Amino acid sequence: MIHKFAQNNTHIVLDVNSGAVHLVDKLIYDLLDYVTEPPTDAICPESILKALSDQYKPEALQEAYAELHTLYSMGHLFSPDDYGQFSSLMAVSPIKALCLHVAHDCNMRCEYCFAGKGDYSGQRMIMPPHVAKSAIDYLVAHSGNRHNLEVDFFGGEPLMNFEVVKETIAYARSLEQVHDKSFRFTITTNGLLLTDDKIDFINREMYNVVLSIDGRADTNDRVRRLASGQGSCHDRILPGFKKLVAARGEGQYYVRGTFTRYNLDFMEDVLHLYRQGFDQISVEPVVADPAMPYALTEADIPTISAEYERLAEELLRREREGEWFNFFHFMMDLEQGPCAIKRLRGCGCGNEYVAVTPDGEVYPCHQFVGHPQWRMGDVATGEIDLKIKADFAAATVYGKPQCRDCWAKFYCSGGCNANSYIYNGDIAQPHKMSCELEKKRLECALYIKAAGAMEEEVTL
Repeated sequence: MIHKFAQNNTHIVLDVNSGAVHLVDKLIYDLLDYVTEPPTDAICPESILKALSDQYKPEALQEAYAELHTLYSMGHLFSPDDYGQFSSLMAVSPIKALCLHVAHDCNMRCEYCFAGKGDYSGQRMIMPPHVAKSAIDYLVAHSGNRHNLEVDFFGGEPLMNFEVVKETIAYARSLEQVHDKSFRFTITTNGLLLTDDKIDFINREMYNVVLSIDGRADTNDRVRRLASGQGSCHDRILPGFKKLVAARGEGQYYVRGTFTRYNLDFMEDVLHLYRQGFDQISVEPVVADPAMPYALTEADIPTISAEYERLAEELLRREREGEWFNFFHFMMDLEQGPCAIKRLRGCGCGNEYVAVTPDGEVYPCHQFVGHPQWRMGDVATGEIDLKIKADFAAATVYGKPQCRDCWAKFYCSGGCNANSYIYNGDIAQPHKMSCELEKKRLECALYIKAAGAMEEEVTL
C-alpha cells in the first residue's frame, strides 16, 4: 500500500507498511498511477510505456521503473503488511493512567464543551478527598507491574477543587516507595482561578500542563463565556498563562485551543498564541453535532485543508528565519516511529487508561462519562468490567473496516474511540470528518519533514 500526494510542487510518496517516505520527481509521481502491483522486475511493462508515451521518453520511464524496482527490492516501497499478524494478539493490559475528574463543575460555559456546560449534563459535583484517594488506590491495584503511572487532573475546571488536587498528589507520593511506583501528574485548566501560589505548585508538581484558550480575543470570547454569560475570558486568563509558562522553564506544557466554523482562518489564532509567547500550541477542530451553528461539516473540509497547508508554509518560513514553535498536530517522528501496539491501537482508553467521576465511577475516558452503558466500575469497590476492557484492547485498525485499507491507519491508529461511539454509535466505526482532517494534517506533517530535508540537502 502506498499513498502519494503533492503539496507546493513537492511530490511525496509514503510506503504505508514500512513507513518509508520518498521525495520523487514528477515522472515517478505520474508513473505510480500505473503501477498497480509491486514491480517484481526492472523492466517497465509495455502498457505503461504506451500510456505515458505522450508525456515522457521511453528511456526515462524505463529508468524510473527500475528505480521503483530497486526500492521494492529493498523493502521501501510496496512493502508487505507485517502488522496484521499482531492484531489478534492485542491483550488486556494493566492500567497506567487515570483521568481524575476532581470537578464536574466549571466557571465557564463554553458552547462546544463535550461535558455539556462543565457538568457532563448531570449534577454539578466536586470530588471529595476520600474518592480521590480511593482512585489512586484503584490505579495502583490495577497497574500490575507497571512502575510509571500518570494522573491527569481534569474537569470541568480542576482549580475549583485545588485543595483536593494537592491532597491527592501528597497521598500518591506517599505510596510510591511502598508500592514501587512513580507518579507523573498533569492538569488541564482554563486559567480563570490561577494565582501565584497555584502557579508555583503546578510548576513544581505537574509533569505537564494543558492551558485552554482558543486564540484571538474575539475567537475565544465568542464561544467561551463565563458562567455569568460574559465573554471576556481571553484578557482575564492570558496574563496567568504567560506567568505560568515564563516560570515553568523547560517543563512541558501546551496551550490547547479549539477552532469552529466561526474561525476557519484558525492559523491566525495559532499565530496569535505564538505572538503571546507560547511555543507549544495545539488548536484542534471541534467535533460536534452538524446541526450546531459552530459545527464543522464536510463542506468545510476544502477550506480547512487549505488553512492547514497555509500553516505548514508559515511554519517552514519562520523556521528558515530562525523562529520556531511546535504545532502539536504536525508532530511526526519518522526516524523512530511508534511501536507496533501504538500503530495498531493508538488510544489506550478503556484498557490502559480510565476516567473517574467525582462520585467514584469508572469510565473508559472522559468522553464516555454520562453514558451509563460504558460504566466500568467503581473505585470504592475496586470493581472493573473486564468485558469492556477486552473490547477496547481489541479495538485495532484491523477491527475497523474503514481503517483496514486507509493509508493513515498506522499514524492515527484508528482515531478517537469516543468520537466513533458518540457520532456513529460504535467504537469500530470511525468519525468520517475527524478522519479526513487527520489525513490532511498528516500530509502537512510529511510535507514539512520533506521540505526540511530538501533544504538541509541544499545547504550541505
